[in-house]
Amino acid sequence: MHDTEPKALTVPVNKIIPFSVVDGPGSRFAVFFQSCGFSCAYCHNPETMRMCTGCGSCLEVCPSQALKRAGGESHTGSILWDPKLCCGCDACIKACTNSSSPRIRYMTAGDILEEMHTALPFIQGITVSGGECTIWEPLVTELFGRVKQLGKTTFADTNGQRAFREMKELTRVMDKAMLDVKAWDERTHIRLTGQSNRTVLSNLEYLGSIGKLYEVRTVIVPGYLPNEETVEQVSRLLARFPDVRYKLIRFRTFGVKGPLRKQESPSEAYMEALRQLAQSCGAKKVVIA
Repeated sequence: MHDTEPKALTVPVNKIIPFSVVDGPGSRFAVFFQSCGFSCAYCHNPETMRMCTGCGSCLEVCPSQALKRAGGESHTGSILWDPKLCCGCDACIKACTNSSSPRIRYMTAGDILEEMHTALPFIQGITVSGGECTIWEPLVTELFGRVKQLGKTTFADTNGQRAFREMKELTRVMDKAMLDVKAWDERTHIRLTGQSNRTVLSNLEYLGSIGKLYEVRTVIVPGYLPNEETVEQVSRLLARFPDVRYKLIRFRTFGVKGPLRKQESPSEAYMEALRQLAQSCGAKKVVIA
């Protein structure tokens, strides 16, 4: 007799924060998925960019033997992680040259909801992030639908690499998106991330027009990005959507491994000047982080 039950979707989860106050309104259950289509030079979580290749560089540095090969002593097996043995030292992440992490759990929507159960009475909703959450559209859609049935809100923290116009069911069950607009100029965006920003800017206007945009974020990197241009153009567009918050994020070197790891952070005066620029161009809710 053959098993005709469909297999549940599974996706790689990098980490879960049961109670987060920085990933949307209120206390939120935040899920960070693995893998991203952008390779941002200033990424603060570079270990979420790519999937593990099984190179084994992490095996040599793990002090608690929490990592091993699926094939035993074979040099070709994938890496397995035992969270019970892990001491959380991050030595494996520091040793990885592939912008990845071996500390991944493959989870279904049911697995995530089960882990969310204890937090449920104390949270306003769930936020999915990454990496890039929309890469895993089918599972996120299922997860959001089930979370909505529990009476909680559903937010997506996204770089906008995939068109929400084409993800109709996900957009329907998503309450709001928090969208990164890293640069207005396409060539600058390609230099920063390796990809065009055309879909990002299309998402900015589309999500705003249908009331699904909670927040837009721009990381400010003085001397490397044309910050004034991005802030001005985004703010002029946000003038049409007065309820959308515009968060200007001060660049920090924490976690950065790429060419900007020694880049200076912007001054308080510069950030305040950009806030005033944004307000003068029509953005109504401007915050500095």
